[in-house]
Amino acid sequence: GCNPLAETGRSKLQNQRAVLNQQILKAVRMRAGAENLLRATTNNKVREQVLLELSFVNSDLQILKEELEGLNISVEVYQNAGETFSIPLVPLGLKETKDVDFTLPLKDFILEHYSQDSSEYEDEIADLMDLRQACRTPSRDEAGIEMLISYFLQLGHVENRFFPPTRHTGVLFTWYDSFTGVPVCQQNLLLEKASVLFNIGALYTQIGTRCNRQTQAGLENAVNAFQKAAGVLSYLKETFTHTPSYDMSPAMLNVLVKMMLAQARECVFEQIGLSGIRNEFFTLVKMTQEVAKVGEVYMLVNTAMNQEPVKENIPYSWSKLAQIKSDHYKALAHYFIATILCDHELQRGDDEDQQEKALSQLYDCVPEGLMVLAVLKDKVQRKQLGKAHLRKAIVYHEEALRVCGLCKKLRNIEVLQEVLTAAHKRSLLKYAQQETEDDFLSLIQAPDILPKTEHKIETIAPQFSKVKVKDFFHKLGPLTVFSAKQRWTAPRTICLHHEAGELGFSLKGGSPVQVYCLDPVCSAASAGLKEGDYIVSVGGMDCKWLGVNEVLEKLKSGGKQPVELEVISCQDTAASLHSKSATYSMGMQKTYSLICLAMDEDKIDQSKKAPLKLPFLSWGTKNRQKAASTLCLPSAVAGSSQTKKKLSPFTLLNTESSLY
Repeated sequence: GCNPLAETGRSKLQNQRAVLNQQILKAVRMRAGAENLLRATTNNKVREQVLLELSFVNSDLQILKEELEGLNISVEVYQNAGETFSIPLVPLGLKETKDVDFTLPLKDFILEHYSQDSSEYEDEIADLMDLRQACRTPSRDEAGIEMLISYFLQLGHVENRFFPPTRHTGVLFTWYDSFTGVPVCQQNLLLEKASVLFNIGALYTQIGTRCNRQTQAGLENAVNAFQKAAGVLSYLKETFTHTPSYDMSPAMLNVLVKMMLAQARECVFEQIGLSGIRNEFFTLVKMTQEVAKVGEVYMLVNTAMNQEPVKENIPYSWSKLAQIKSDHYKALAHYFIATILCDHELQRGDDEDQQEKALSQLYDCVPEGLMVLAVLKDKVQRKQLGKAHLRKAIVYHEEALRVCGLCKKLRNIEVLQEVLTAAHKRSLLKYAQQETEDDFLSLIQAPDILPKTEHKIETIAPQFSKVKVKDFFHKLGPLTVFSAKQRWTAPRTICLHHEAGELGFSLKGGSPVQVYCLDPVCSAASAGLKEGDYIVSVGGMDCKWLGVNEVLEKLKSGGKQPVELEVISCQDTAASLHSKSATYSMGMQKTYSLICLAMDEDKIDQSKKAPLKLPFLSWGTKNRQKAASTLCLPSAVAGSSQTKKKLSPFTLLNTESSLY
């Protein structure tokens, strides 16, 4: 990872984000306390004081939220330093987290579950914590992406090794919402995995905005980065469907995916026009359709940003920037088609049919009384329709400038103002160059332009298999056997005596090998060896990763001397496993909040004498055996008539059950 103390523009933004997150947490706790006091007291004077305090706290929260929005729109920091005249692209900021100490929980679990000396794994635990710490400040390049992916994959090994489905290991993960700054705390490793995935997507967006958009290679890299960002966020949306954080909710991720694909589409248009746009009929037709497509996708992004529940949490300036870009690129489309009509008269050698077909593809319908071929042949009609398009382009440019001027955050982005102003002046100049005489045809309205593109933009799914990682806790043994879901007896020492060169049993399986066909009257059976035991050590040498031939060789290498074996017996876990679990999607356990897992007493069948249900985290052995086959999450129940309470971004911590 990068040096966390380095004074770069990006690190300063992340440090400011961390400070704001702490201030928001403090304000949210104060508000929760004030609301609890308001509900508890009946004294009118106290209630007045509490209401006054609540108004101050709410004002502070609103100010802090606006400051956080300012960090999210600080796009200049992430742009390429060499760019001079390009509309800024929007990156995602990395989610902030608190330090996590794995040492005691993992060492206790190794001692208790695996019956091994936990002090031998201190280096491995330190490596895991160092990797997590480095992932908080990843470098803005492929090396940073690879490091985040390696930690994500390592978490898969850690989850299988140390996080059983029946209980929590005591490791508390805290991640702050990227948009609201509200913390989410869980003893669930899936929150950690989902947040790392979000940061992988966010880092891809930062790589995309950093690319040099003045070169062909830079634009190709930017398109690729935004497509990969959309792929990671889409994977996060489909895999972790019950995340308790607003920035990782399905609705928010859906909007972010659309925004990243729109920015990729914008870079594709810039790539097409990078070498210059020739003032030629068919070239301008192609550019008109391409730029109209950019305007259309940004219009859809703006529409999605203004829908509930995303509208309340997404930065206001992002929505306005999407609106500005939509108007700007629509204006360019009308400017290009006006240039076609005003600068290219039908000549004797031109192909009328081809020009008519190309121009017809730009319109869904032409103004009443006009025919495409007639417009091409009639100089007056061409000019009048061209001026109508110029007027519409000027209207769009003026609207973009107006919206930019009204948004405080966007008003301070100088390059955005310069690009919008230059495009507006160009359209005004083009309009002024046309003849000033107007007749009644000058009042026709320019028809809408049909968007069309020859370049397909879609998400690129993350390819985690390309990053190879080695399990830090490889010494514990093969993961298929030595996992948190399996339970064994403590290692037993068996003193094996050779009987006429025979062992008295056979071995099978891969790593580790398993005892089978045990002769019940042999010396090994008398010493305590059982059918199905796993051999984990021979003569003091670890053999968890050895195959049958290698173990047999070690057993016979001692000749007629007794050989000490260490064996373990697998315990039956079917009865002890809690049959309630979160649902699975795409081979990965979904995240869930404890709010979703809380027992709803209103749904208890009153006709049954059901005992008092305990919280999810305190189920005992009796309740584990009585549980249903799957856990029904309240949010996924079809036809539920229960009204959903609308939560503010700052009400997650108002109740004790929400702070988990």
